[in-house]
Amino acid sequence: MTPSSPAPLAADPGLSSEDLAPIAPAARSWGTGNYAALWISMSLCIPTYMLASSLIEGGMNWWQALLTIFLGNTIVLVPMLLNGRAGARYGIPFPVLARASFGVRGANIPALLRALIACGWFGIQTWIGGYALYQMAVLWLPSLATLPAVFPASWALATGPAITFVLFWLLNMYVVHLGVESIRKLLVFKAFFLPVAALALLWWAISAGNGLGPILAQPAKFTSSAAFWAFFFPSLTGMVGFWATLSLNIPDFTRYATSQRAQLVGQALGLPTSMTVFSFVGVVVTSATFVIYGKTIWDPVVLAGKFDSKLLVSVAMLAVALSTLATNIAANIVSPANDFANVAPERISFKTGGYITGVLGLLIFPWKLIADPSGYIFTWLVGYSGLLGPIGGIMLADYYLLRKEQLSVPELYQYQGQYAYRNGYNLRAVAALIIGILPNVPGFLAAIGVLDKQAIWPGLAALYDYAWFVGFFVSGGIYLLLMAQEQRTPAPAGLEVG
Repeated sequence: MTPSSPAPLAADPGLSSEDLAPIAPAARSWGTGNYAALWISMSLCIPTYMLASSLIEGGMNWWQALLTIFLGNTIVLVPMLLNGRAGARYGIPFPVLARASFGVRGANIPALLRALIACGWFGIQTWIGGYALYQMAVLWLPSLATLPAVFPASWALATGPAITFVLFWLLNMYVVHLGVESIRKLLVFKAFFLPVAALALLWWAISAGNGLGPILAQPAKFTSSAAFWAFFFPSLTGMVGFWATLSLNIPDFTRYATSQRAQLVGQALGLPTSMTVFSFVGVVVTSATFVIYGKTIWDPVVLAGKFDSKLLVSVAMLAVALSTLATNIAANIVSPANDFANVAPERISFKTGGYITGVLGLLIFPWKLIADPSGYIFTWLVGYSGLLGPIGGIMLADYYLLRKEQLSVPELYQYQGQYAYRNGYNLRAVAALIIGILPNVPGFLAAIGVLDKQAIWPGLAALYDYAWFVGFFVSGGIYLLLMAQEQRTPAPAGLEVG
């Protein structure tokens, strides 16, 4: 078989589609620059800014916040690169790679968990874009701010922002209907606009804040070392959790790599640096708001609404909405659409998966997730990292320690192959996943107010601060123990690149 021709796949119905089939080496065109650009594009988004500003609002000074972000992104880069190797070698997406450890049917479990979290991110980005439109519209139509409430008080959703949120959501769904290709021009716009806007915001902060000196001189707000560490460790976990979703489904992108070096170098150059540099803008601007306004404003959309010029605010908010639209489609539609398609490839297309993502993104009440920094970090980022860490631990233990990077690609698409396990489910992987999640459940319930933290054993509650790490190592270790007696006869297939 020539390197440019795909291995013949005797795929069973229900396990393959055009979106899930392996990419032949000849069709792989992404080089180092593409992966660096991918991470620069995805890092330059409002949630990244809010990630940094939430640490400042939480009490860190500028260098503590930047160091936390750099460390978190350097840590998550490791599973990112390790999972990416499988995609680059075999040309398969994340849901198919998950079949090796969870089974050809059981792979739907990690795929759907990851997809549901992507739905949450889709909702968050859509809320940010919709609220930006509201900030613009209310300048010209002040009555939007005084519309009577139509939603229950428990929803904490004002009518004016709800209207622009729904309109922006409809725009996202229209782009899904047109197809991902329609977003290319917006991605180009974003690549030029956001760096310029970030520099302009940085210039404003430095000018209005009387230079960098007073801004960077802002001290940490912690009264003791113990208070700092109590905030640092869950924050670090949250930074890891920020890209924990992509650390799982990165094969969706690395399957297009021309070589292993392309994805390894491109991601290593693009992820930690772009996240840290753009976060610096968030750190400086948020610190400047305290100097200028006497209080920290961590949401850049709220901050922009304080500017005097109607035209300036309108242009800025419209640009934020457009760049958010581009980010949303690229980062939060492509992967969950593949994950939902994996459940029933013959019935769920990419567009249908995109529509499912959109509806669930509404139902997750995204405005509540980012209502305050503590909810953003401790409830959302740390919370879902406790689900994704165990999946990552199982997949990496399976691929590297058990299979030694050897997969039979045809059997990943067959109900009767070595990845069939028991009726398509590897119950050992499912058990390891559950065991890895359980230690973090009490802390999560305390974080969302369901349980009183005082009613939980302190040691168990403390585990939640390290949710991703606990889940990763517990599930990975349990999986290895449970699979120790499993006989394997791996048969490497074609479709590999070096």
